[in-house]
Order: sequence, then structure tokens, then C-alpha cells
Amino acid sequence: MTITLITGANKGIGFETAKQLLELGHVVYIGARDVERGEKAAAAIGARFVQLDVTDDASVNNALATIGAAEGRLDVLVNNAGILPLGDLDGPSALHAFDTNAVGIVRVTEAALPLLRNSSNPTVVTVSSSAGSFWAATNPDRPEFHLSAVLYAASKAAATMLTLQYAKAHPGIKFNALEPGTTATDMTAAFGIGRAPEESAKVVVGLATLDADGPTGTFQDENGVLPW
Repeated sequence: MTITLITGANKGIGFETAKQLLELGHVVYIGARDVERGEKAAAAIGARFVQLDVTDDASVNNALATIGAAEGRLDVLVNNAGILPLGDLDGPSALHAFDTNAVGIVRVTEAALPLLRNSSNPTVVTVSSSAGSFWAATNPDRPEFHLSAVLYAASKAAATMLTLQYAKAHPGIKFNALEPGTTATDMTAAFGIGRAPEESAKVVVGLATLDADGPTGTFQDENGVLPW
């Protein structure tokens, strides 16, 4: 059985990814900040739940310790938790955006590394965004060219670079980032755009189920590697 942890998985793309990986035979741990919502989401699809707030070191460490005690390893980590900061552009907002969308990746990945090293095919997938791609944001033919989301775009650029640097630092583990596609979730409700989360989840599942000789250090969407 493949042991998988997905952060921020009680709804949206993370929840749909959990459903699809369960159907493929994975043992899936849904990580969520809110215990009630997380337990409800896990029970609805037959997943397991761990309380996990990516902005809290103790929460992250406890979650990975729980998985380690139960499973002894982790095969797949999906860094999915994230926020779309809207409103005031100030120091506290910037700190919160980067703490969730970038520093949270470091917290979870560092806590997960000992368990990932126990896997025969360790894989880390980070749900990033082409909003953080210099290529996309400066290309008039891309929708990102017309998007103004300062903290979201900048923190997702950091998320993608973290993925590349982790791939270089840990060549025995596959690290890939992805642009899941514009998706209708609670996070994007203010814009009223996007496709069904289950469609975007397929992109995540593709990278979460790579063979041992699959690529690492890439930024991809459903059509393959993207410039960045």
C-alpha cells in the first residue's frame, strides 16, 4: 500500500486528490487545521485524518509523528495547503501569505523527510501556480498577465523554487511542482471562475503516482513541463 499525506485536504483540490488516490489503492491521510471538518472529510471517503496546521511547528511535527508511528514510512507527500490573500497589502498580510504558502512547505517537508527516506519510491508534489511564473506573468497571451495578486503570486514563486532546491538537495526523492489549472474552489469563489476540482486533482494525481524513474525538479501542468 502506498502511504500518502495531503495537506489542506478537507476540501477543494486536496479533497478530490485524496478521493482519486484512495481509488488507486493508496492509504491517504487528510491533513487539515480544523479537526471537525477534517474528520468529516476523511470519514466521507474512507481516508484517515491528522490535525495539521502548516503554520504551526508543533502541529506539523505531531502529524508526522502520528503517521510514523502507524505506518513507519511515507511514500507520497502532497503540499496542497495554501491561501489566496486578498485585501490589505501590508507586512502582517505578507508574513501570513508566505508562512502558509512557502514556509509551510518547509515545515511539512522537513518533518516528513525521515519517513520519506523509508520509502522505496518517495515522492513530493507541491501545488504551486503559474501566477508565480515570470514567463507566464509577462506573457500577454497568458491569463496570468492580467492577474494582480501580489502576495499570492510571489509566495507561489517561492513554492516553486523551494521544490527545485529540494530536488537538488535530495536526489533520492522526487520533488515536482505543478500548476493545477484554474479551479472553482472556496479560495477562488470571489472570482467566479474555474473548472471542477476533480479535473485539477487529476494533474496532482499524475505527479503523485510517478514511477521510480520519473522526473524531479520540474514545474508542470497537465500538458507537461512549463517554463518558469
